Amino acid sequence: MAARSLFSQQGSGILKGTVTDASTKETLPGATIQLVKDMSKGVATDIDGKYYFELDTGYQQVICGYIGLGSDTFKVHVTENTITEKNFKLKPIARLLETVVVSSGKFEQKLEELTVSMEVLRPNLINNKNTTSIETALEQVPGLSIIDNDPQIRGGSGFTFGVGSRVAIVVDGIPLLSGDAGRPEWSYIPVENIEQIEIIKGASSVLYGSSALNGVINVRSAYPRAKPKTVINYSVGDYSLPESPADNWYNKSIPGFTNLNFLHSRIIKSNLDFTIGGNFNVDQGYIGPAPQGAYVPPDIKAALKIADTIPVFTNPDMLKKRARVNFNLRYRSKKVPGLSYGINGNAMYNKTNMVFAWLDDSIGLYRAYPGAVFLQTQRLYNIDPFIKYTTGNGISHSLVTRLFHSDNQISNNLSNNGTMLYGEYQLQRRFKSIDLTFTGGIVGNQSTSHASLYASSGTPNNKISNASGYVQLDKKFWRVLNLSGGFRYEYFKMNTQQSVVAPIFRAGASLQVMKGTYVRTSYGQGFRYPTITERYIATKAGIFGVFPNPDLKPETSNSFEIGLKQGFKIGKFAGYLDIAGFYQKYHNTIEYLFGVWDPDVSVIGFKFLNTGDSRVRGIDVSLAGSTIDPNKKFGVTTLIGYTYIEPVSLTPDSVYARDKSLGGFGQNLSYKSASMDTTGNILKYRFKHLVKGDIEFKIYKFGVGFSYRGYSKMNNIDRAFQDVELLTSDSPYFNKLKAVNFWQTHTWIQVFDARISYNLNTKQKISLVCNNLLNTAYSLRPMKIEAPRTTSIQYVLTF
Repeated sequence: MAARSLFSQQGSGILKGTVTDASTKETLPGATIQLVKDMSKGVATDIDGKYYFELDTGYQQVICGYIGLGSDTFKVHVTENTITEKNFKLKPIARLLETVVVSSGKFEQKLEELTVSMEVLRPNLINNKNTTSIETALEQVPGLSIIDNDPQIRGGSGFTFGVGSRVAIVVDGIPLLSGDAGRPEWSYIPVENIEQIEIIKGASSVLYGSSALNGVINVRSAYPRAKPKTVINYSVGDYSLPESPADNWYNKSIPGFTNLNFLHSRIIKSNLDFTIGGNFNVDQGYIGPAPQGAYVPPDIKAALKIADTIPVFTNPDMLKKRARVNFNLRYRSKKVPGLSYGINGNAMYNKTNMVFAWLDDSIGLYRAYPGAVFLQTQRLYNIDPFIKYTTGNGISHSLVTRLFHSDNQISNNLSNNGTMLYGEYQLQRRFKSIDLTFTGGIVGNQSTSHASLYASSGTPNNKISNASGYVQLDKKFWRVLNLSGGFRYEYFKMNTQQSVVAPIFRAGASLQVMKGTYVRTSYGQGFRYPTITERYIATKAGIFGVFPNPDLKPETSNSFEIGLKQGFKIGKFAGYLDIAGFYQKYHNTIEYLFGVWDPDVSVIGFKFLNTGDSRVRGIDVSLAGSTIDPNKKFGVTTLIGYTYIEPVSLTPDSVYARDKSLGGFGQNLSYKSASMDTTGNILKYRFKHLVKGDIEFKIYKFGVGFSYRGYSKMNNIDRAFQDVELLTSDSPYFNKLKAVNFWQTHTWIQVFDARISYNLNTKQKISLVCNNLLNTAYSLRPMKIEAPRTTSIQYVLTF
């Protein structure tokens, strides 16, 4: 019999069918169908969404799932030598505990079974908030703050202008931090093509390397479905006048912004995935140019080490313009099953500005200080060839590579350019019979930079090289206990400095104690090697300077966590509550300190220093839930979180440097001598309490959403801010620089956002989005005001 040849063993039958998305009717390649009683047995759908699953005879229960959609369980009677057909239609996730993620172990896992804390940000929230740069959406994630481009997870870092990030930023698993500064380029991330964003909280250096000291933000791109898709997203808006003082801001004009995103994705000839997207943005910004500085006679200028010329910029100079285009190509071989390869790319032109300090803390909040404005023109591009091969016996090989080039033309002789070369080979094997996953890989990374501002190394040409290897094992016992352990070995070398090697370990466990209840614990080590910028930057502008520290040492950490994830369902509303207690200890903590480092170069400035040992401990609570009406007429989606941290210096009396204040005589610097408030030895630039919340209601064709962000007072900042106030107040040659009073008087920051949308039809939506609804004047770091109220109209066309 011809049909009998389909069966490889006696006493078996075949279950076959097609898996589709219930909402879009599209077939789903890569969906999984598994045997419930033995999850190691399963198959995946082909490029047409079809599957063939050979099963033992008798009653069998199978489960079908797909990333971003819910799962479906089905009981079937399998008859020997018989083909039974079952088609699955998967609905959008109503129970968030069904979410599938890949960041924790670099393979697909259910969110509730992870041994670490993770938040998942879905594209709906990103799109509904009219996000033009991804960091504005990340601000809603519990436990995560973005302070002047610098990501903080659970208070694990202070304020560093984004340099030397302790949080790894990766797109589809490949790092996206600048090679010389370790700085995230938020506007470079394609917001128009995101499947979901996975945020790991806690040390993740074993799988993601040096920059993952405190966690990982992994942006996962969406691949095409069976049906071609085109999205055009246009918005226009403006900044509201500050409540006070409006007369000192843009000459009473109202600056605006406009933004256009586009995306097109399709599958060509059934096996070539093609995606192209882009972003075009024009933004006047909300910070006006600095006024003309006070006249300083040449002899006084030389004595005070003020820059010879301080450029004066105008409103047109502050105009920001951005154009970015990206593409993804993936070919899935028909001749060799399991083989796929392709190339991804992204390129951006970005004319922007950087403002380091406001004019003052009263009438000059929304104006820049003379000499503290830098105009920047960026040209960035990356090319990412890749290949992946998955065999039928659970073995997969992948090779991902990246060439990332940056060219930054910056005023005041701060221009730099650099190239990063990255490659990672990974071998993964899933031993289905014992439910064990092995993941191992080797990584090579080299960054070169050319910039005169790094010439303190002895040359403007600098290089940092990194090689590493890692292994991780994930084992599941009795379908309720997950164990995970990993090891990484890092090698770093910068220029001709002595190389550094570091072994790193991690371990974790997750136990399902009852239906919907999961307990986890994890331990992880972290290691971060200093960047070229942290060691060698040397520059000045006006009264400000930045000073090098070639002796800066790597910082390390030990992180421990215990957590509980509880699923729930109340009527049609379902989700999870997650509670975690964490403990993080750091050695050779690197901080960016404001002070008088060399009055022969500049009056005041910044420097990266190892400040000793520190500890951050606390609790992190988050609640995520949603409800979907069967008729899609009503729905609610929420993401709420509260984080409490206790960040303290463990070596408050230890002297880590000596400055040149007090007329050049200088003083020894320790935590206590360099801090404004030493109560409880609280670290600088942290918020002890952080509250986040977002809720959206869907009522027929309408959508209404609200967001909230609450920050407690930043308990401690550098004492040098007080010193520079006295210096500029007593001199007729300086604009008076003020920061301390604003910091002291603003004890709790509350920011509200609101949005409303209307679906004109199945293809068109129009929205009104208002951020900082109450037009609150607030600052997340000294001398930098955040945006006033913005109001925008958004139009989205999908076809």
